[in-house]
Amino acid sequence: MAAENSQKTESNHESQANSNHNPTLALLLSLIPGFGQVYNKRYIKGAVIFVLFAAFVIVMYDYMSSGLQGLISLGQIEREDDSRVFLSQGILALIFLTFFVIFYVLNIQDAHRDALKIKRGWKVTGVIEGFRNAWDAGFPYLLVGPGLLLLIFVVLFPLLFMGFLAFTNYNLYNAPPRNLLDWVGFDNFIRLFTLDEWRTTFLNVLSWTLIWTFLATTLAIIVAMFLAILTNDKRLKFKKLIRTVFILPWAVPSFVTIIIFSALFNDNFGAINADIIQPLFGVTIPWLTSTTWTKVALIMIQVWLGFPFIFALFTGVLQGISSDWYEAADMDGATRWQKFRHITFPHLMFATGPLLITQYTFNFNNFNIIYLFNGGGPPLRGQSAGGTDILISWIYNLTFTNSQYSMAAAISIILGIIVATFAFFQFRRSKSFTEEGTY
Repeated sequence: MAAENSQKTESNHESQANSNHNPTLALLLSLIPGFGQVYNKRYIKGAVIFVLFAAFVIVMYDYMSSGLQGLISLGQIEREDDSRVFLSQGILALIFLTFFVIFYVLNIQDAHRDALKIKRGWKVTGVIEGFRNAWDAGFPYLLVGPGLLLLIFVVLFPLLFMGFLAFTNYNLYNAPPRNLLDWVGFDNFIRLFTLDEWRTTFLNVLSWTLIWTFLATTLAIIVAMFLAILTNDKRLKFKKLIRTVFILPWAVPSFVTIIIFSALFNDNFGAINADIIQPLFGVTIPWLTSTTWTKVALIMIQVWLGFPFIFALFTGVLQGISSDWYEAADMDGATRWQKFRHITFPHLMFATGPLLITQYTFNFNNFNIIYLFNGGGPPLRGQSAGGTDILISWIYNLTFTNSQYSMAAAISIILGIIVATFAFFQFRRSKSFTEEGTY
């Protein structure tokens, strides 16, 4: 009985001691990284955090301060300072600063959270147990960490460089290291929408990009769906052979197919004009010199290139639809159109919806076919873009032909926003991303 009373008294003292533990004080002490953890009696953790933060500050302070300063000024001496180098170093300094801020905030949150637990009676774990808990909780982050770092420096860094470049005056007549770049704010975007030359070209290219994306992708989906349903008919023989033939265009590299078609559609010696159009109709079609006919040719070629992949998707889905659905529909007297509308089509869209969305986004940025077929031509008078240039090929020409780097970067930002917005809303609307049981 005495031992039990003594244990209760000790527990009460411990509870009283824990109630005096101040989370606010731990938060304030953690403003110096590691001190809040030491206050929580997590000495090794606090020492490690303090050493890491101190080492980071000592090693990276000079680089980050000079990088951020260079990002603001973009250099001071012409022909010696390269603004592109200053811009790159400034972006890296921003990335490192972001890492520092994130870990600094996590340090404060960790100290405050542990202080709250201690105040509620939580006992500080030993070194081995604490390491085991940290390993269990942090193992997924340990696996994801290398890939995340690679993503930041391989993907995010170039995107940030392009984004910052859109707010400078980097062009053919103001190129480093001969000249220093200056920040011009939203001037490039304003010029794109206010100057007649830029506005007309941008609207023409954007409208054709949207038309091209919709027609080329939708027609490929329609052709693939029709052929998949046709070859899924039980009455059809030699299905494997027919499906193999339909998938053959997918097996040939796309750039080879495009180059072959560019020769077939040639106005002078192309087989389509010489062996088909001319003998049958007595005329020749200017496939490469007329903007309208070049667009028609591009859409036909992309349908040829795009339908095999979608055909393979639809074929797999159709074979997975239970025949009981169609038998029940036949018993109810449903027509072919009703069975397609209420059974086949919903199943196809539900299973392949996200992949079909990627087909639209792919064609929106389909640079290969535009560049390889006719280089975005034919050229148009008074415009910096060709008659069949889409946004991505126009950006390429602005960068590597006209050296309009800042304008190309500005258009790239607009292009990225359009694609990201379209993909976001389409994925949100797709039932394939709806959680099970919510519909």
